[in-house]
Amino acid sequence: MSTLRFKVVEEAFRKKALQVSAPAQFTSDYYGKYVFTHSTMEKYLSKDIMKALDNTIEKGTTLDRKIADSVATGMKMWAMELGATHYTHWFQPLTDGTAEKHDSFIDYKGAPGESIIEDFSGKLLVQQEPDASSFPNGGIRSTFEARGYTAWDPSSPAFVVDDTLCIPTIFISYTGESLDLKAPLLKALAAVDKAATSVCQMFDPNVKKVSAFLGWEQEYFLIDEGLYATRPDLLLTGRTLMGHESAKNQQLEDHYFGAIPSRVAAYMKDIEFEGYKYGIPLKTRHNEVAPNQFELAPIFGECNLSVDQNLLIMSIMKRVARRHGFRLLLHEKPFSGINGSGKHNNWSLGTDTGVGLLTPGKTPAENLQFVTFLVNILMAVYKNNALLKASIMTAQNAHRLGANEAPPAIISAFLGSQLTSILDKLESSTSEEAIVVDDKKKLSLGISHIPEVFLDNTDRNRTSPFAFTGNRFEFRAVGSSANCSSAMTALNTAVAAQLVEFKAEVDAKIASGCTQEKAIFDVIKSYIKASKAIRFDGNGYSDEWKEEAAKRGLDCETSVPVIFDAYTSKESVNMFTSLNVFTEKELHARNEVKWETYTKKIQIESRVLGDLAINHIIPVATRYQSMLLDNVFKIKSVYDATKEKELSAMDREIIEEIAEHVSVIKSKVDEMVEARKVANKIEHERAKAIAYQNSVLPYFDIIRYHIDKLELIVDNEMWTLPKYRELLFIR
Repeated sequence: MSTLRFKVVEEAFRKKALQVSAPAQFTSDYYGKYVFTHSTMEKYLSKDIMKALDNTIEKGTTLDRKIADSVATGMKMWAMELGATHYTHWFQPLTDGTAEKHDSFIDYKGAPGESIIEDFSGKLLVQQEPDASSFPNGGIRSTFEARGYTAWDPSSPAFVVDDTLCIPTIFISYTGESLDLKAPLLKALAAVDKAATSVCQMFDPNVKKVSAFLGWEQEYFLIDEGLYATRPDLLLTGRTLMGHESAKNQQLEDHYFGAIPSRVAAYMKDIEFEGYKYGIPLKTRHNEVAPNQFELAPIFGECNLSVDQNLLIMSIMKRVARRHGFRLLLHEKPFSGINGSGKHNNWSLGTDTGVGLLTPGKTPAENLQFVTFLVNILMAVYKNNALLKASIMTAQNAHRLGANEAPPAIISAFLGSQLTSILDKLESSTSEEAIVVDDKKKLSLGISHIPEVFLDNTDRNRTSPFAFTGNRFEFRAVGSSANCSSAMTALNTAVAAQLVEFKAEVDAKIASGCTQEKAIFDVIKSYIKASKAIRFDGNGYSDEWKEEAAKRGLDCETSVPVIFDAYTSKESVNMFTSLNVFTEKELHARNEVKWETYTKKIQIESRVLGDLAINHIIPVATRYQSMLLDNVFKIKSVYDATKEKELSAMDREIIEEIAEHVSVIKSKVDEMVEARKVANKIEHERAKAIAYQNSVLPYFDIIRYHIDKLELIVDNEMWTLPKYRELLFIR
């Protein structure tokens, strides 16, 4: 095994960058080549069919079967021209990944056994019936019941991967409950559209639709494939469960934004070329803070489509990594002692009239609208800070959050000094001071200088989990491996619920005789005061903030299984059910899935750690110990007692040190196994997850400490596992 380590290190050093060529001179020549875009549809569908499909996409009207048949025929023709022979409903089960079942286009032309034709009907386009029994459902359905349905999402375009037409779909049970992450997201986006449009129409009656927009920043690590294969912990868990820090890691800060290594640069080019073929507008690529850590990010897009594109690009990244001799690591914390990986979600709202609702306007009326949405979002985050934390929490992300590298595990919002002073001014002013309507019915505000926010005259706070960054909020706590749907569903639902409440309060004040402007101001003023606790511009990593946050009544829970309780709180249940995003049954079921997934993650890591400790580390350590013992014996046979004691002193010391570390490792592994056995007997998933966190997980750091000490002691040539200096600096 040790010889294998040196062999793969040598091979990794010899690897050269692949030559990567652009598919065409201009990106626009091949952009969206494999996507059934609106412009592509126009080549294969009639105007009437296009009109009907547009109505379905824009207004949510039911797609007629005949229309579906026509769309299916055109889609099949397009896909087959690209070499497709199969189709699949591409869906997002409760695993943070995607799933697909491929079926061929072929069918019998007549009676069974006769000739075949390529067929793809509207029925097959709209609905498929995959086996749902093997996907997490949280008790919604019995394991012996196999039936589940996927249903086409027309708002997200179909695409071709290799020989398969992929149709984005939702995934539901036989009884209609959602078993995926897309269906709730679509409902949340519909809810925020309806609620925000209603509020917008108080300022501009021409607004007919409000869309949520998302721009994600995908962080990742690349590891040479050979080195990856010799690390069972990376292979089975996605992270290193042991490994002493390299003498050099990120402390010199020479990696961030530095020159991109040639093999990695070729990989990044390849990713961009592939992404463009699928209409993914990748814009940015660069080194991240940690060695062998990188980032890519697209231009903003509509939220649902952007989520789909992120899932697709993660799949493409994995596939292309193999082509370049790398393995992609999307785990939030694959290496100890250096930065983990996140996926910042840049989120905003915009109208069909072209107005960004989080962009300060040029007129007082526009700025009042901006302040209205800004304050309502703050109020939504304040009321649902526990839920938002739960939406991004996983076993993987728990390793990252709370450390001095990523957002704290306490949700707060950063506005900057300028916006903070504006809200403070509004809070302390009267409606007469803040809002005046002159003879020409033009609004005058004492906050007309809001457009200066564009100047970015306040530095960004990178410790804030939810920071305003000029024309959007950056939800920084989302994990790198996560499906953005969870965070976006929670955020958009929370904002929708808050806007509904706001509109009702304003309407009530107008009904009592207030002008619309005064009613808006009075409600906004009360919200500014009520949500003040969520605003924090200081260091979110400090112990002082933890104390202050608790005093403010913010959720400070750090136990992952307990954090999930926020989904089933009375307030969350009322909010989700009132907006038809989740039923109460679905919320409880999803928590069951979250607890079960958490348990399984820790369980797998525990087993891998125990196996590596007993079957890899201890044998290597004792073998080296035996060599030292043999050396001591040989010294004793040659020299007198005084000289022997002097010459063998260091070896004796190391022998004892090894024995101590090995003894602790063995005893703690045994204790960890017993703790796991006790936890496994617990039937309730929440209690089992808590037991795994409290009784099993604590052993990880103890065992790792002693293994990492052995790594420094044992002869380098005998150590079987690639070390951090090799994993992180060979590229």
